[in-house]
Amino acid sequence: QVQLVESGGGLGQPGGSLRLSCAASGGIFRFFTMGWYRQAPGNYRELVASITRNGNTNYPDSVKGRFTISRDNTKNTVYLQMNSLKPDDTAVYYCNRLPPWDFWGQGTQVTVSS
Repeated sequence: QVQLVESGGGLGQPGGSLRLSCAASGGIFRFFTMGWYRQAPGNYRELVASITRNGNTNYPDSVKGRFTISRDNTKNTVYLQMNSLKPDDTAVYYCNRLPPWDFWGQGTQVTVSS
């Protein structure tokens, strides 16, 4: 079974940057479209970035131009570069495939506050 381990969260300043990483165990990672999701308290989990196995990316308007997703298939790792952070970006961030498996990692907390 694939395991997902997210890291890199923390406290970010408004306008600042953070870089998240997600390491996936399992040898078939490279075949999947992968995504970063986030869930703020009281909200549903939402997709904030996706990347196909060929590197095509997609973002919702809320993060477009600020977030960049990338992947390294040799390391079974997907990244999320978050720039121009806003307080509304505060959430627990998760990675998973699209559509998601029925299991999730522990996530990584991102808090944007001055």
